[in-house]
Amino acid sequence: MRILFVTSEAFPLAKTGGLADVSRALPAALMRLGMDVQILMPAYPRAIEQVADPVLAAKLDPVFGISDGELIAGRFPDCPLPVWLLNSPSLFDRPGGLYQDGDGRDWPDNALRFAFLSNVAAEIALGRTKLGWRPDIVHVNDWHTGLLPMLLAQETGRRPGTVFTTHNMAFQGNFEPDAVAALPEQIRTAPQIAFYGRVSFLKAGLVYADRVTTVSPTYAREILTPEFGFGLEDELRKRGSDFSGILNGIDDTTWNPATDPCLPRNYWPADVSGKRSCKYMLQHELGLAITPDQTPLIGFVSRLTHQKMADVVLEVLPWIVEQGGQLAVVGEGDRGIETALLEARRRYPEQVSVTIGYNEALAHRLQAGSDILLSPARFEPCGLTQLYALRYGALPVVRRTGGLADTVVDANLRTIADRSATGFVFEEATAEGMISALSRALALFREPLHWRLLQLQAMSREFNWEASAAKYIALYEELMEIAPYKNVTGNVSETEKVCRAAG
Repeated sequence: MRILFVTSEAFPLAKTGGLADVSRALPAALMRLGMDVQILMPAYPRAIEQVADPVLAAKLDPVFGISDGELIAGRFPDCPLPVWLLNSPSLFDRPGGLYQDGDGRDWPDNALRFAFLSNVAAEIALGRTKLGWRPDIVHVNDWHTGLLPMLLAQETGRRPGTVFTTHNMAFQGNFEPDAVAALPEQIRTAPQIAFYGRVSFLKAGLVYADRVTTVSPTYAREILTPEFGFGLEDELRKRGSDFSGILNGIDDTTWNPATDPCLPRNYWPADVSGKRSCKYMLQHELGLAITPDQTPLIGFVSRLTHQKMADVVLEVLPWIVEQGGQLAVVGEGDRGIETALLEARRRYPEQVSVTIGYNEALAHRLQAGSDILLSPARFEPCGLTQLYALRYGALPVVRRTGGLADTVVDANLRTIADRSATGFVFEEATAEGMISALSRALALFREPLHWRLLQLQAMSREFNWEASAAKYIALYEELMEIAPYKNVTGNVSETEKVCRAAG
């Protein structure tokens, strides 16, 4: 089966968050299970610098007034995963971030940039390029690719089946009419994707894809409600059984404390002594007081946003210091929160470390060196940092929501007794709720034998991608069977044979 996987970012070529990790790990797992997978993403400057074996694959015809488009074929620098980079210097070769400029403002032409990505993907999907490859299934991700299912649904002949995955309903790609002025009228005026006077790329994906998924079962239930659906819950409810939640996994080759090259010393469940060395070295690196045995080190690697409860972490910070703990923060986001955290670092230099910006290698060392990993959220589609924490024996403290609820088992009398506990869970998105969970965590930290048992239980949990990838393959196969006219390879399914025999 041929799968075209379309995304706006993929690690290590480009990354702003968990979407990038998923966009590398899931296609790689699909390949290991025998799928023919091709990734399509924008050719940001960093992606062009890193891609291995790049060659010009095709020049693209002008569309939407964009005449500098081309496809660069290559592969990921650390694995054989193939990728097409959509190169358009006028759209993607610019300083700043993937979606925002250096001052944190959205690029004003984001609608055009990602409509172009969807249009090129549609041309590939329909075999209208000279690439010599055409997919059976197109799997698209988040609002950046939301127009693609709409473009393919308008085709009357054979086309691939489409799967749209929403990784976070809060990010919708909603654009004012003037921002989409360069797009065709049938997109600008389509009532199906109108959203309070604007055009919603996310809504386009939810409405037009053959199947819609999200990244955890609990989040799939949550976003059917007004609290988490952000105005699009009715569209999801209309999809009925065509909508489902498939839990994300992690790349357990990249995130493996036994082999991780970012760590000063490796370790594994049978011998976790290396974790103490990692903590010692992390305290030294961050300028914290070096007390690897006595002082609990709490890590927080996250976007510094309201969603991730960074404001509550800031509120709880003095309590952590009073309890004799250390807090190491790695992330960026709200400028006010950044400033307040940096001030706390100046006030408590031996107990608080703050690194503004994301550093992949430091994120690995933080997971390995932390005793506890704070991973709270007001809402969380899946979350990956808590999965990395489990793998690295940094016991997670999470709020019971979305994928956090699906992946962390709270340590209480029952779960400790039956050895299913893997972390600490609280209910309310408040400082009191977080402090309650942290208090329980710190109490167990001071009982080394119980703490070590909990670490081993956490590290034994399996969240690799194979199980999740198999569920996606089952979804792809279902699409191929129930809609055989979409099978672009020309193979005749058993369903179609029966239909033909029946006349």
